[in-house]
Amino acid sequence: MIVLHHVPQSRSMRVLWLLNELEGVEFRVVTHAFDKSLRQPEFLSLSPAGRVPALEIEGERMFESGAMMEYLCETFPERGMGRMPGDMDRMAYLVWLHFAETVSQHVAILTQQHIVLREDHMRSPTVMRLEAARLRKCYGAIEARLSTPVENRDYLLTGGYSACDIAVGQAVYMAQHFATLEGFPETAKWYGRLSERAAYQAALPEENGARIYEQAFYAAPEEDARG
Repeated sequence: MIVLHHVPQSRSMRVLWLLNELEGVEFRVVTHAFDKSLRQPEFLSLSPAGRVPALEIEGERMFESGAMMEYLCETFPERGMGRMPGDMDRMAYLVWLHFAETVSQHVAILTQQHIVLREDHMRSPTVMRLEAARLRKCYGAIEARLSTPVENRDYLLTGGYSACDIAVGQAVYMAQHFATLEGFPETAKWYGRLSERAAYQAALPEENGARIYEQAFYAAPEEDARG
């Protein structure tokens, strides 16, 4: 049995989304709060940095979402979510699968600035504006990829939908709390296609459940409040 340790609206969402796409693969989800309980010894035995996701599989434990996605795709290659060595999309698959973390690192900084730091004097309006701009740079990279004149460029890989769309799509899901997709039409259409998938919808937080982001959007301050 596969066990995923999950916090809604965190990086573990991408692993949950992938598991939902792996038709016929049995798994169980253990949901955790986004709080100090992740620093308790019991959870640290699963993820030594005290972060989600953590994955228990075949008696082993994993604690990096990108590694989990690669491992799951390689363990269940017949599901078609990965691109194995020798596949024409192999190089692009690795690039885009891990590009999700480029997006996510900017989201993490903005999450800290807007949500984790509770007092205004702790926050930096300059950092907020810079990181939101960096998210838009990431959107630009996705937009350029999706705008490439290749037949059937509905997804990031030429061969069609894959774990890359899941990983990057989930990062964009979080990023849109800080930077909209306005001005990135192909990216918006791509994200719209992803959000229609049942596996994506099943990975979203429950309607009245706990979540990291209580607002749909957190705007970066226009001016430094400290002068």
